[in-house]
Order: sequence, then C-alpha cells, then structure tokens
Amino acid sequence: MWLKTGLLHPLDTGGKLRTFNMLKVLNRRHKITYLALSLPDTSEESIKKASEYSSSQILIPFSEAKKRSLNFYCELFLNLFSKYPYAVGKYKSDLMTDAIAEQESDFDIVVCDFLAPSINWIRATKQPSKSLLFQHNVEALIWKRLAENSNNYFTHLYFKSQWQRMRNFEKNVSARFGGVVGVSDEDCRIMREEYGLKNVFGSVPTGVDVEYFKPDGRAPEQGFILFLGSMDWMPNIDAVQYFVSSIYPIIKRKYPSAKFVIVGRNPTKSVKELVDNDKSVIVTGTVDDVRPYLKKASVMVVPLRVGGGTRIKIYEAMAAGVPVVSTSVGAEGLAVENNKHILIGDSPDDFADKTIRILNDELPELSSNARRLVEENFSWEKVTDLFEKYCETIIQKNINGSLK
Repeated sequence: MWLKTGLLHPLDTGGKLRTFNMLKVLNRRHKITYLALSLPDTSEESIKKASEYSSSQILIPFSEAKKRSLNFYCELFLNLFSKYPYAVGKYKSDLMTDAIAEQESDFDIVVCDFLAPSINWIRATKQPSKSLLFQHNVEALIWKRLAENSNNYFTHLYFKSQWQRMRNFEKNVSARFGGVVGVSDEDCRIMREEYGLKNVFGSVPTGVDVEYFKPDGRAPEQGFILFLGSMDWMPNIDAVQYFVSSIYPIIKRKYPSAKFVIVGRNPTKSVKELVDNDKSVIVTGTVDDVRPYLKKASVMVVPLRVGGGTRIKIYEAMAAGVPVVSTSVGAEGLAVENNKHILIGDSPDDFADKTIRILNDELPELSSNARRLVEENFSWEKVTDLFEKYCETIIQKNINGSLK
C-alpha cells in the first residue's frame, strides 16, 4: 500500500516525477494499491493515468484552502496554536486515517511517500514495523534555511516556529516506522546523527529517463539561461528572486544578450513581477513538456539557497546535454563532481562568472561528462532495484518476527 497526499498527474514536480518513475517499475513486479487524498477538482485524466503506476486506487475526498485565499490565511493563523507544522497538519484527514486502519492488514508493506501522509498513518497504524517512510527531503531543513534567509523579522519568526515544529514532528514520527529511506547520503546522515534515528536504511539516488531526455544534436540558443522548477514552492521562488537581483545583473554586464527563462507551474505574483524591470526575464508558467526549453538552453542554473533532498532537474539537464551551474545547496546529495560534471558557485560573483564561462562555451566537455555519468549510473530501473531491496528488508523482518 502506497500512501500519498494526491495523485501524480500532472507530473509537474520533482517529487512526483521520482515517485511516478519508481512506481512504474515496482508496479510491473508487484501489486500496488495507491491510497491518496483527492481534491474536488481532480481531473478524470489524472485518475485514469493512476493505472500507469498502480494496480488499484483508493481515493479519499479532501479539500484544501487555495493559496493566498482568506481561508488559507485563516488556516495559517489557526496553525499558530497547533502542535503540528502547517505543511503536515493541513493534510490531517479522518477519512484517510480510517481507510489506512481498514486496509493496512491486507498488505505486506505500507510505504508513506513524503512525510505529510504520516499524520494520518500514525493515528491509524497497528503494525508500524511493516511500514517504510520514503523521505524525499529532510523537511525541517527546508524551514530552517527559509528562516535563515528571511530578511523580514516577522517572516523569520514564523519560519523559525515552523522549523522547530517540523523538526519535532519529523524526528518523533520517523522513529515509529519500520524503516526510513532518504534520497541522499547527506539526508540519511542528518536523520541518523541529528535525529538519533536507528531505523534509517540508506538512500536511493535520483534517477532520470536518459532516453526521454536524449539530446537531438540541435545547437542551443546563444545566451539562453534556463531555470526549471515548481514556481509555487518557496525555495524555488527564493532562488529566482536571488538570481535576478544579485547574479543576473553581473551576467548582463558581461553578456548583454543573455535572457533568463523561468519554466515551472503556478508562478506567484512575485515571480511574474520579475519581468517588469527587465524584459529579458521570461516567465512561462506551466508547460506540457520541458524538453523544448532544454534543447534551447545554453545553460541551466540552480541558484538555490534553501532546499533539501535532491534536484531531479539537474539530472534531467545533464541527460539532455545541458551544462549546469548550481549552488552547493542546489547540487546537494547528487553524485556529481564540481568542474567535471557541473559547476558550483556560492557567491553571486562566482555563480555569475561560471555561468558566463558556459555561455562563452569555454567548457564543452562538461555536458558530455555529465551525460555519460547519468547514462551509466542513474536509470530508474537501477534506482528502483535498490528501493525494492529496502522494502524486502521490512517484509523479511516481519516474516521472521511472526515466525518467532
């Protein structure tokens, strides 16, 4: 049984892509029941496409406040008096709790995908030992970095409060699972050393569909700088704002014909407003396929200052033959080598300088090295094989325990 806060289509976030590709492989080998929350506006197409990655589905009716609506701000206010962090507490559902309790005994293993569904799992489970938590991020780390990078006093206090509550929830709930799997060795280290968890099995690396993103030999558009990411996720919003305010002006002085294209779903008002002062900044919003933008890009930038887990978009760019410039946070947890597969710059001047080097085509071997790395090591089949072994460890432990 696979627990999730929603269906996977449209595949417009890194977490959805990771889950979709791994579940497609697992569903060929096992019977997967996908138990998830379903919003009133969930499309019939999304429901239909769930059969691509699961054998059967149990969808739980659920509603949530639209971001930046009056109800949304009311929820944020009320959450100030809750023990739960908002990013978890908003998914609390008695119906999902009841469904888990009713179904749990029918399955060999229950996988909680991301931390958020665990708020319902902890209230329902009678067999925590046969469960696996799949952590795509150390969630508290994101809130900690948001607090550290906030310049507004009240926003800083809010993020700090969310970080502390997320840390307590994440630490205590993770300890209750039969096992925990991360997406990077660094995330696993944090969970073991800072949370004191004894049930962390290890990590599964980020994968990529190397054939889907295979370059077609077309020359990129000169000066085309690309950012890919969900533009309603705070770390990505912070990243593009930081790039436009602190890095892009340095690039423009040395490479005046540059343009910065931000591709990703649901751009916020603050992201859309980035084009007002500079017409060379382009915000596309949701796109059906990112590959045409990757084919045009001379370089992809990942100027993240906040984040956790790993960035699938970096491997997608590498598979597409697009050179990548990233901060250390952006490349965190990926098996990439600076100056061989990727360029890393953490100050605005350094990041800009490395981007300009790519635009000037000074490092043509970078993209071929990167493509070779993902081709040889990070197919979804290989990644899922490792995840499957972690699941088998849980199942075997419970079989041995029942025999005793």
